[in-house]
Amino acid sequence: MKTLALLFSLIFVTAVAKAPETVYTFKLKTLDNADFSLAKYKGKKILIVNTASKCGYTPQFKDLQKLADLYKDKLVIVGFPANNFANQEPGSAAEIKACQAKNEASFLLTEKVSVKGDDISPLFKYLTTAANPDFTGDVKWNFEKFLIDENGNLVHRFRSAVVPTSQEITKYL
Repeated sequence: MKTLALLFSLIFVTAVAKAPETVYTFKLKTLDNADFSLAKYKGKKILIVNTASKCGYTPQFKDLQKLADLYKDKLVIVGFPANNFANQEPGSAAEIKACQAKNEASFLLTEKVSVKGDDISPLFKYLTTAANPDFTGDVKWNFEKFLIDENGNLVHRFRSAVVPTSQEITKYL
């Protein structure tokens, strides 16, 4: 019985120890397939957004860029192209870059990821379950936004309809 209790304790401690504490623990790739980590942005806020090129919210690329330009000394925007909703991001890396350019945006985009379902990326698994004052749970649509503080912690979450330059977001910057 003691052996069984010890085994369960070890499993629990191992599971808890492996739980990510901040977004800085995740290994990511850019749209150009280069390795990077969000840890390079320690000391700045990060707005993580799941993007799509063929979505009604795609014009938010321009607002995201405006936000990045306006708060460039303390905020970084990182877009995560995802094809989870109505096949609205079916394109290749080159097609995604073309959409970004068409919308006059130059903020960092990662490789295409999954933001929900069985193949959800580890980062979005963390973001959709991490405690925050707003809500948890699955990403409902493209252009949901996750605000990360200067220490890598999720501090706010916003649904797709929230315009990036709105006071709903900027009051936290």
